Amino acid sequence: MYDHKYHSEDLSKLNVLVTGGAGFIGSNIVEYLLKYKVNKVRVLDDFSNGHRENLSAFEQHPAFELMPGDIRDLDTCKAAMADMDYVSHQAALGSVPRSINDPATTNAVNISGFLNMMIALKDSKRVKRMVYAASSSTYGDSKALPKVEDNIGKPLSPYAVTKYVNELYAEVFGSTYNTDTIGLRYFNIFGPRQSPEGAYAAVIPLFMQALKDGIPPKINGDGEQTRDFTFVDNAVQANIRGLFASEAAKNQVFNIACGERISVNKLWDFLSEAAGKDLKPIYGASRQGDVRDSLADISKAETLLGYAPSFTVKEGLGVTWDSWVED
Repeated sequence: MYDHKYHSEDLSKLNVLVTGGAGFIGSNIVEYLLKYKVNKVRVLDDFSNGHRENLSAFEQHPAFELMPGDIRDLDTCKAAMADMDYVSHQAALGSVPRSINDPATTNAVNISGFLNMMIALKDSKRVKRMVYAASSSTYGDSKALPKVEDNIGKPLSPYAVTKYVNELYAEVFGSTYNTDTIGLRYFNIFGPRQSPEGAYAAVIPLFMQALKDGIPPKINGDGEQTRDFTFVDNAVQANIRGLFASEAAKNQVFNIACGERISVNKLWDFLSEAAGKDLKPIYGASRQGDVRDSLADISKAETLLGYAPSFTVKEGLGVTWDSWVED
């Protein structure tokens, strides 16, 4: 855990629900809340995507509570929100390729599950706000750079559709039922606890594993596609600031990124340098549903959330590589 503090509120009387808390982003949020002495943090997770070991350091903590369960069940969502003051909703099925291969399950978790969370929020008498994980995939086929919240294109994958629908539901529930949400459009979050396992692993943990094993990595396309990679502590910051942001931020969405644009080839160069290894990548076909270039305008989050990235991409890669070496 890093030494940055992103709140001024007294957490000792607050209860916070983190859905998807066994995932790599969720578990980092849990760790932050426990570090700063939250009264209770409850994790709702079905472990279909997250990993129990991500929670192993916290399970004996007196303020930690684990509730195994699936957001596709409305009663589970309502039970998870009982006695909570705030919600950080991270539970979802990520991955563009996964959504292309299995759109039905992605829809069930990301849309039906999100709707259940919104209904539970609407019916809660205590929860003040829900901050939820949105996605930069919402920008779709828009080629405009940098990406600005109010200028999106057409979705390029079923996953992108699901995350856009989340935003629409949040907006409509806000205007209809006066619910209070904040959406965070994540841009390629990476960091410790991100798994390299499975068919849908993200590029950075795959690169890390390749370096650790001394095996050349595979790069989809020519490697000149660009991304705004964002270290996980920056995402934690956005979630914490979002929970306590002013009324001006209510029911809005925000880009959460570094505001840096680097190519996948340059990313590999950074990591190879950090690892002190010289492996030549193997290039394959471009991946269906992927955008070519991505760069976030983070000025709205800076203004309304007080967000300011604590780690550059290169700094975050160094921390992440060190954590892999330690493992």
